[in-house]
Amino acid sequence: MILSQINCKQIFREAYENRYTWPTSFSGYKGNCIFIDQDQTIKGNFIVGSDFKPKVKDILNASVENAIKSQLFEVVIHRVKRSFDDSHSLNDFQLETNTEDGIEMKVSGKNEGDKYRVKDKSINMVYRRMHGIIIEIFVEKFTDTKKGLLSQKYSSIQLDQKTLKPVSQKLYYEDQFLNLASDFWVLSSRKINYVNQSNEEKMNRFIFDEMFLLS
Repeated sequence: MILSQINCKQIFREAYENRYTWPTSFSGYKGNCIFIDQDQTIKGNFIVGSDFKPKVKDILNASVENAIKSQLFEVVIHRVKRSFDDSHSLNDFQLETNTEDGIEMKVSGKNEGDKYRVKDKSINMVYRRMHGIIIEIFVEKFTDTKKGLLSQKYSSIQLDQKTLKPVSQKLYYEDQFLNLASDFWVLSSRKINYVNQSNEEKMNRFIFDEMFLLS
């Protein structure tokens, strides 16, 4: 394709609308949650209500409770259906590069400075400015639900907006999903690998099972 003929906004719209989101009939779900690391296994319960707010119960370790809640919250914010116009009507998209990895574009307008990369109607790179930091995500693999794509294997890191130096460890995610009913896909397992400040390789695992939809 000739570079001048690339309509970045339309290409990004198609990829944005190809993400999997929960149906508007979503009423919430609940189940068991398990946190596993090298030192401990902690079990509890969780619920995500129709208001999309996750709650974790029966876990006495506050840091583990917050870690589980954080994973559920991260899932929820990406499953809520928002139209492209609601999210990006005040943005424009300009081509930066076009390689075998995809079409990389920068954003102007409301979200000035953000960047995305799109390949085969999938967003495989996100570079977003939020609350004084930059969140950079690269996706290696997707799960195709036939109703949209879910990021399955990816990395994430936070950068300082001014210096572009890391302000967090680089986290490597691997997710598995379960279809509770027709078109209701939820996270069933998440592994997060990282290197800690002592240069040791670590892994946290989150398991969500015995899940069912709320009526």
